[in-house]
Formats: sequence, structure tokens, C-alpha cells
Amino acid sequence: MTSPRPAPAHRRATTVTTLVVPLVVLVATVAVAVAWTPRLPDPLAVHWSASQAPDAFGSLKDAIAVPLLFVPVFALGMWALAVRPGQDTSTRRMAAGLATGLAVLMSVVVLGSLVVQLDLPDAADARGIDLVLVGAFAGGILAGVLVALVVPRDDPMPTEAPVDPAAPRTALTPGTEASWSRSVTSRAGAWFGGSVVLLNVGLAAALRTPALLVLAAGLGVLLASMLVLRVRVDARGLVARSALGWPAIRVPLDEVLAARVTQVDPFGDFGGWGYRIGRGGRVGFVMRTGEGIEVERTGGRLHVVTVDDAATGAALLNSLADRARGGATAR
Repeated sequence: MTSPRPAPAHRRATTVTTLVVPLVVLVATVAVAVAWTPRLPDPLAVHWSASQAPDAFGSLKDAIAVPLLFVPVFALGMWALAVRPGQDTSTRRMAAGLATGLAVLMSVVVLGSLVVQLDLPDAADARGIDLVLVGAFAGGILAGVLVALVVPRDDPMPTEAPVDPAAPRTALTPGTEASWSRSVTSRAGAWFGGSVVLLNVGLAAALRTPALLVLAAGLGVLLASMLVLRVRVDARGLVARSALGWPAIRVPLDEVLAARVTQVDPFGDFGGWGYRIGRGGRVGFVMRTGEGIEVERTGGRLHVVTVDDAATGAALLNSLADRARGGATAR
């Protein structure tokens, strides 16, 4: 039976990194834009064509409307995700990184599009904003990573409580070392993600917008980091690492409450493939439809890893956790 889920830790830090920081970025952006008003043409260029010539014009309100509306709503959603089901560090870090990264990206786009119009008599003379878009993506990614890194980690939560007696076990010979490992890839995720990357490359060529190549490269790195996985159970506990070593899941034996086999529907349970946050605050690597290991961990945390032979991995993890606490090693 799943243990009661305590309130997520570090709520104050989570609120600052996930909600306050993005809103401060937005307020600062609006303040700078308003301060520049005397130096801006009227009307402003608010959109650029594929040839990087302004093709739509409007007021300053039109230029800042999208971030004014979208950033607060998105940040609020990320904050709610982090402070409610955010028992795991990775949930809080992902929420903070996405909220701040998006705020910085949109702010750079807005201010960059205004910079190219400063002191121009006619906004139609503004140069293209390709470099602005590249800087926006780079700045958003960098800001998101930096903010995610300052989100506090979970404190160690070891327990002496026995592993759930109903959880599966495997027989272990006293004093012997035991381990289990598997590699798993997500073919469906690779096809879907690869198609998105190729679409961005095609759009970059068709629209003559090199900034989209930056997005394509970022998506490619994201695929490489999330769609090939190595899973191991041994004296360290459960370790699941992507091809690049990050992201990763590490569950030490003294934090294992129970490991079980579960059936996973990537879209129904997690909204897609890769390193995901699912319903009920579950965090894990979702590579495909089918069986996986679900680990109930101290602190109300749940991790899921889809992998072949999940029953063997789960049973060994429970038995090793028993042994680490001086309990039974076989059933």
C-alpha cells in the first residue's frame, strides 16, 4: 500500500524560482520597453516575414501582449506543478527551469525586436531579427539551466522501515553480490522526435530563418539525452541514466519502500515519451508502452522506468533493500 504523500519540500525556494523570478523578468522587460517609448517609431514593427522584413505593425501594447498574457499563466502552472506533486527534486527543477527559460526567451525576443527599431523614423526600415531569435533561444536555455541548478535538492530520507512484505522478492545467497541491468531505447519517441527535428530543419530552409536550426539542434540533443537508457539494480540501489548521463534517477536502497511491476501508457500516464512527470507526481523515464519498474520511495516519491524484464529488476531491488536493513533476503 502506498504511503501517505507529505507536502513537497522547499516550497519557499520553489515559489521564488518558479513564480517570482519569471514575473520579475517580465516586469523588468515591460519597464525597459516603456522607457524606450520616446525612441521608438510609431507604429512599431511587431512581426517579420520570412525575408526578415517587417510585415506587420502596431503599438507597444501589441508588441508586449503575448508575454504579458502567456508568461504569468505558464509560470503559475509550473508553480502549481512544483508545489503540489513536486516531492521529487527533478519535478521542481524542471518546473523552475521551464518557467524561467520561457520568460527569458520571450523577453529577449521582445526587447531585441525593439532594439532594432530604436531611433528609426520608420519601423519598415528595421533590420531582421534572426540574431535576436538565436539569442533568445540560447538565453532561455541558459537561464532555465541555471535556475534549475539552484533549486534545492531533496535531503536524504533513509528509513529503517521494512520493505512492503507484499512486494516481490528474489532469493539471494548470503554474502554474494547481485546485480541486474538492461538497456532500453524508445523507437516511437525517436521517430516522433526525429520528425520534429527534420520539420524544424525544413522550416528553417523554407523560411530562411537560421534561428530554427538552433531549435532543431536543441531538440536533437534533447532526444539524445532522453531516448536511450541504461537501467541497473545493484548494491547502490536503482540507477537509470540517459545516454549523456543526465537526466538520471538514483534511488538508494535505504530509501526503497517497495518496487513493483507496472504497466505504462506513455500518453495516457505521462503525456509522451522521455523523461517525464506524470499523474500523481510520478517521475520517470517513459521509453515505450508496456511493463516497467515502479519504485515507491521515502518522502512520498514515486519513480517509473519502462524496461524489459521489470519483474526481475523489481524483485532484486526489494531483496537488496531487505539485505541492507538486515532483513530477509528471500521469500
